[in-house]
Amino acid sequence: MVKLQDDFYEAVNGEWEKQAVIPNDKPRTGGFSDLSDDIEKWLVSTTKKWQQGKALPESPILKQFIAYHHLATDFVTRDALGVAPVKKLLEQYQRYTSFSDFAEHIVTLEQQGLPNALPFAVEPDFKDARTNVLWAGAFDLVLPDTTYYEAGHEQGQALLKQFREAQEALLPKFGFSEDEVQDLITRYLALDAKAAAVVLSQEAGHEYAKLYHPYKWSEFTALAPELPLDEIIISLVGQKPDKIIVPEERFWAAAPQFYSEAAWPLLQAYLIVTVANQFTAYLSDEVRVLGGQYQRALTGLPEAMVAEKAAFYLAAQPFNQAIGYYYAQQQFSPEAKADVEAKVATMINVFKQRLETNDWLNETTKKKAVIKLDTIVPHIGYPEQLPARLAKKIVDPDATLFETALKFRQIEVAYQWSKWQQPVDRSEWHMPAHLVNAYYDPQQNQIVFPAAILQAPFYDLSQSSSANYGGIGAVIAHEISHAFDTNGAAFDEFGSLNNWWTDADFKAFKQRTDQVVAQFDGLESYGAKVNGKLTVSENVADLGGLAAALAAAKLDDDFSARAFFESWATIWRMKARPEYMQLLAASDPHGPAKLRVNVQVKNFDEFFNTFGVIATDKMWLDPSLRVQIW
Repeated sequence: MVKLQDDFYEAVNGEWEKQAVIPNDKPRTGGFSDLSDDIEKWLVSTTKKWQQGKALPESPILKQFIAYHHLATDFVTRDALGVAPVKKLLEQYQRYTSFSDFAEHIVTLEQQGLPNALPFAVEPDFKDARTNVLWAGAFDLVLPDTTYYEAGHEQGQALLKQFREAQEALLPKFGFSEDEVQDLITRYLALDAKAAAVVLSQEAGHEYAKLYHPYKWSEFTALAPELPLDEIIISLVGQKPDKIIVPEERFWAAAPQFYSEAAWPLLQAYLIVTVANQFTAYLSDEVRVLGGQYQRALTGLPEAMVAEKAAFYLAAQPFNQAIGYYYAQQQFSPEAKADVEAKVATMINVFKQRLETNDWLNETTKKKAVIKLDTIVPHIGYPEQLPARLAKKIVDPDATLFETALKFRQIEVAYQWSKWQQPVDRSEWHMPAHLVNAYYDPQQNQIVFPAAILQAPFYDLSQSSSANYGGIGAVIAHEISHAFDTNGAAFDEFGSLNNWWTDADFKAFKQRTDQVVAQFDGLESYGAKVNGKLTVSENVADLGGLAAALAAAKLDDDFSARAFFESWATIWRMKARPEYMQLLAASDPHGPAKLRVNVQVKNFDEFFNTFGVIATDKMWLDPSLRVQIW
């Protein structure tokens, strides 16, 4: 038996871990995952009854989901059609004779929801979070991070080999000869390598405040002289924009490597391979399974998801908000919603009190921090209304699954472009109510807690208040803390990028966040090393969340530090495949679950006092090294 004084996470979760079994189609199991799996079972069972005409919902939108789900589960038709729907598309991309020929079709491809190598998006302006503007991104990479492309990176080389093997199995299904397959893969990977040399690393990409690089439109278009950007954007939004935000400056400085006649042989292969891979989920079951081969290698999955479950997820995606709303109405009680709303209010008040008594900020900065805290908008359970565009998603009974999927993609593409220069919709949710997660949006200064996470092990009306605070309370406070993490701290109460700190205060803040970086950086996790800089914002939010939740828990007469800390350890229990954990270490801004428990609790005197941890124990951390920020 492991002593909790030596490994707190293991002492709380060790027996569970011995018994836990990771499903063959999942990379992990544990607190978040077990709850997600239970919800998955409920949804698959419920929607299967709908397929059979039982207990049908009244919602017109969900009736369209049911019709789309029928198409997704019609495996006889899908297998009979095979790759034919996408093969026609591939022939279209093969007919483009030059870059200029392809460029003339980019607008049509974009409006049709088809791959076009144009990594643009319409998102809130960092300097004016009330308005949506144009952003220019970069190509996605085959490997998890730019660091994987460095010479001598064994895992990177192994994954590139697995990617090649996956394409060698998939591409012949579309009629490509062995020589054509090898040529396509080689050219695709050549362009991928060029992109890897200029795109942001995961670490750099998560430093949000450093990504704001506004360009005058004319300055930006000059970077890609062979790409007819004026014509493309005028066709999509009706006029030339004044500016564009370019977080991926190095990529666009190298734009002729990707958008030019000289680059066309590589870009054409990139597009063809992308098309072949992007739509496998809508084709025969054999091709669906082949299409997920590389992703399974990345995450260590021994087998693909069964067809019935995959069909549910495929059909649910365009209707996720409606399905989440139905789930919340069926599974989330008004009593729980009211209780969680009260906990959020309590947590904000506790956070405010902690800010007001903070001993390292000056009064001006503290007042601005409190103003930001007072203007945080919480969303609990489910959105008040569904997106209007869901009503446009009508299934034509004479259309195929793939044709319907493209129609739904086109609705989403049109919506995204319609947001340009329009006010930001602050009521819009960015995740459905049946997703076990939560988030803080720095550009809207909002915290969002879907109904799915507001239940055991995170929250339960029947468990103690201290246990609830160690679970959902710490999660709530974690999201509030994101308003003051290394990213959120750069945004003001309106969600705009605005330095509201004094130089001295920010220096003091940086000293403390650097200590958090040092606590995590280089720690071992499943054979990989934790990147303290990549994970710093989430680790700062964990630290602030635990501190505020602990302070709130102490307000109750029945406070139990043991129940509080054990609940924190329980919600992060996780058993995962090594490949998946190595992937997270390279690309996930969250620290490994075990370290989120063991490293964080050592920053609290109450932990040592409650569990009698002393200097000779492995969980000991000298008081001089314990960090508190918020």
